[in-house]
Amino acid sequence: MLDLHGFGPALLEGTWVTVRLSLASLALGLVLGLLGASAKISSRWYLRTVGGFYTSVVRGVPETLWVLVAYFGTVSTLNWIGSHFGYPQLSFSPFIAGTLALGLCFGAYATEVFRGALLSIPQGQKEAGQALGLSSLRIFWRITLPQLWRVALPGLGNLYLILLKDTALVSLITLNELMRQARIAGQATREPFTFLFAAALIYLGLTVIIMAALHWFEKRANRGYTRTEL
Repeated sequence: MLDLHGFGPALLEGTWVTVRLSLASLALGLVLGLLGASAKISSRWYLRTVGGFYTSVVRGVPETLWVLVAYFGTVSTLNWIGSHFGYPQLSFSPFIAGTLALGLCFGAYATEVFRGALLSIPQGQKEAGQALGLSSLRIFWRITLPQLWRVALPGLGNLYLILLKDTALVSLITLNELMRQARIAGQATREPFTFLFAAALIYLGLTVIIMAALHWFEKRANRGYTRTEL
């Protein structure tokens, strides 16, 4: 057993922050991914331009830089806005800034996953829904979305596993997630390897749990579908 010198609760607290941060970023990223994919396959050129600009710029800049920009780059702007309303120290918390940065990055990659999934759905199904008198929203909710998740889930699952580990970047802006708590404990006890190893085991455990959950979601999403044997 690892001797955590009383820092076990701190590591658990950091793990909980990591999980919350990853889920909040996932929720934001899924919305941005759906919007980005819809824009990139739109018949309107300006929407395709916006979607392409979003994915190109976000994927072309390191996630670390987005985290720093989301936190430090907004301080002066928010302080200026807050000063007009009597809140000169207005700023994003590290958690919100981290969620925005990681959600933005996740959404850029998820855009391509969703775009491929949308293109794999036969256009005739949308036309059939229109022939039945269904609205565009109902066609998307009842016909497109169930098939979209089935195709996109494996790719989104891989992206979420990457996102989970990218939460460690938010320690740069002093959020007490798992890696920051492990470093603090390692510095306090002068046993950095012990706590980095403990953090690695926690990340591994989270990964196993997420992979099991993804397997369940994929089985559920594929109900009623059979593979064609070649």
